[in-house]
Amino acid sequence: MSISTTTYVSRRVEGISFARNRNTIRHTKRSLGSISQIVIVSMLTLVFGLIYVAEGTKATSFDYELSSVESEISEMNVKKDDLAVEKARLTSVAAAKNSTVAATMEDATVTGYVAE
Repeated sequence: MSISTTTYVSRRVEGISFARNRNTIRHTKRSLGSISQIVIVSMLTLVFGLIYVAEGTKATSFDYELSSVESEISEMNVKKDDLAVEKARLTSVAAAKNSTVAATMEDATVTGYVAE
C-alpha cells in the first residue's frame, strides 16, 4: 500500500488529476496582444483629442459672440455721445434765442467784400 500512496502523492504534487470526466490539459488565460493594445491606446487618444478640439471650438465661438456684443456696445456708446453733443447744441441754440442778451443784439448784415 505504500507504493500506491506514493504514486498518488506524486500525482497531486504535479497538479494533474486523472479523474472521471476531467481534462488533463491546462488552459492559460488569454490577454490582449501588443497590436490590440496599441489600437486601443490610439483610439482612446483620438477620442480625447476630439473632445479637446470640440471644447476649444466652443470657447472660440463664445469669443466671437463676446466680441460681436462688445462691438455693438461700442457703437451704441458712440451714438450716445453723438446724441449728447446734438442735444447740447440744440439746447444752447434755444437758450441763446430766448436770452435777453440775444434780444438786444442787432442782426448781422454784410457790408461788403474785400477787393483785391
